[in-house]
This record gives sequence, structure tokens and C-alpha cells, in this order.
Amino acid sequence: MKKEVYINSIGSVSVQKTFDSTQFLEDIVTYNDTTLKVVDPNYKEYIPPAAARRMAKGIKMSAVSSKNAMKEAGLQNVDAIIVGTGLGCLGDSEKFVSDIIKNDEQYLTPTRFIQSSHNTVAGSIALDMGCKGHNFTYVNASISFESSLWDAKLQLQANEATHILVGGVDEMVDHHVDTHRFIGHVKDKPVTMEEVLSSNTKGAVIGEGSHFFVLSNKKGKSTYSKLTSIGIYNTLEKDKIADVITGFLKDNELSVQDLDGVILGNNGDVEYDHFYTNLCSSIFDNTPQLVFKHLSGEYDTATGFGFWLANKIFKTGEVPKIVKLNDKNITEPKRLLLYNQYRGRNHSLVLLEKC
Repeated sequence: MKKEVYINSIGSVSVQKTFDSTQFLEDIVTYNDTTLKVVDPNYKEYIPPAAARRMAKGIKMSAVSSKNAMKEAGLQNVDAIIVGTGLGCLGDSEKFVSDIIKNDEQYLTPTRFIQSSHNTVAGSIALDMGCKGHNFTYVNASISFESSLWDAKLQLQANEATHILVGGVDEMVDHHVDTHRFIGHVKDKPVTMEEVLSSNTKGAVIGEGSHFFVLSNKKGKSTYSKLTSIGIYNTLEKDKIADVITGFLKDNELSVQDLDGVILGNNGDVEYDHFYTNLCSSIFDNTPQLVFKHLSGEYDTATGFGFWLANKIFKTGEVPKIVKLNDKNITEPKRLLLYNQYRGRNHSLVLLEKC
């Protein structure tokens, strides 16, 4: 018999003040922009200043969120570390290439090269805690975080591990933003947080963040929820998505009526938000609908923020007004479905249940 998989702790650094686990979207950070940077915690409380100066932003964010997750779970070490990232430490990659050009390929320091690989975050966390177990990084674009969850779920159910640290991290880099702005993936004009989802314009507001969770096949005192099932689909026709979702739920012996809410990845891109609006007016018409990307911004592992949101709802029993898309209320959240896609590809479904 397969073991249950529990989310025993969370840690997050994002555009909102999520690093403070005592709050739940009480003090919202608003904006009027096309790009969003994280609210930096006091890194000195987590990382020695001398070390922090040499760290890429993604590593620093992940050091904080992973340590918060480990602390809440009451663990000093884990059996495995699995991280999902779309871009890795792209900032250091760009700086290293720039140094090569500026210095005529001479007098280069190795730090930026060492920190430029995608698996730097997972490796740094492992070195810090002395974890010698399974260490893996998934670089699968907008399903990188979901891929990490799936790997962890399989290992825990097969009893190959007891506690696994799973994370998703992406940092925002100017050159990357400029490139995506040029091809129309970023909004042309600044938009406010209140208006982004109804902006009716092309492109998204780009953000960044780091979200870590301790998953286990043993329920603990700090357990938030149970990870029931994950579905990943590379491409889907928009008129088939409703059938795929109902089939996914049926495989888990559920129907849409069994859901207490659905968390959707709307980002305000008029060309692709119809994937969500079509569902909202059809199979999810009578289901409480929640959104999160107007708070987090869009990036490859933004679903980590949605995953964080779902678990906070389970823990607190509250649904902040700012994440509600329709007027239907969630009274006692017991089962939530997270659905995301990016530009019509890499559709993912994550089903969570309250323990």
C-alpha cells in the first residue's frame, strides 16, 4: 500500500512579505509596474554577511526559505533535496559572460562561474546542512516545481525517503526581462496589482521568488496538508482541458463538486487567460475560484506561491479577500485543486487535501 505524502512545513520569499510565517497576506505590497522584485528579508539573520556578499540572489532567497521550512519541521537534515527552477542562477551566468568580454578572457574569478549552474541552489543547501542524500534539480520551464513535487512524492510513497526538502526558485534578471519584453511576453505598460488580471493586454508582469516545503510520509505536529495527486500535460487543446480535469479528479475518485476551491494561474495575458476563464464559466462555475499571480508575478516556478497559498489556507482556515476571483466562499477548506499553464503549454494539476 502506498504511503500518504504530507506537507509538514513551508518557507517562502516572494514579492509579498511571505518570509514572515506569522502573517498571511495581511500587509499587501502593491505595485504599478511590469516587473516585481522580492521583499528581501534581513539576510544577516540567516547568512553570514561575508558569505552573503558572494551569493547570487536566488541562493540567498533559497537559503532563507529553506531554513524557515526546516525550522518549522523541526529538522536538522533531510534524506533528499529536490529543487525546481526555470532559469537557475541566470544572473551570475550573465555576469560571467560579461566579464569574459570586458576582460578579454583574462583575470577571471571562478565564483560567478561556480554559481552560474542551475543546480547551485540545491548544492548550496546540501553543503550548508551536510545532506549527503539524493540531490536533484529539475529544469523543466514552467513545470519545474511540479516535477520536483512528483519526484518527491514517488520517493516517499516507495519508502525510499522519510523527509524531503522540495523547492522552487527563480530570480529576475534584467537581460532576461528585456528579451521577453522584446518578444511580447512582458506587458508594454505598467499596470497596478488591482488591474493586472483585467488589463486585457498582452504579456504578463514578471516576478521572482523562492518557495520551499518539507514533504514526508510521516505526519507531524506542523503538518499543513496531504499531497494527493499531480498531473502534468505538455500540450492540451483548450476545449479538452475540462475533460482532462474531470478525468484527473475521477482517477482520484472525486468530482468537481468535491472540491472546496480551485486556485488558478491567471496572469493577465489576454492571449492565454482564456484557458482559465473558460473553466470558470463551465465546470468551475459553482466552485470558489482563487488567484495568486497578481500578488506574485509570473515566473517559471510561480506555482510555488500558489502551493504556499493553498497550504496557508488549510492551516489558517482563512481565505484572504485579495485572492478571491468570484463571490463564492470557502467555509471549511478540505480539498483544493491548483491548476496552472504558461502560454498554452505545460499544464499542471496539483490536488491537496486537509489532514
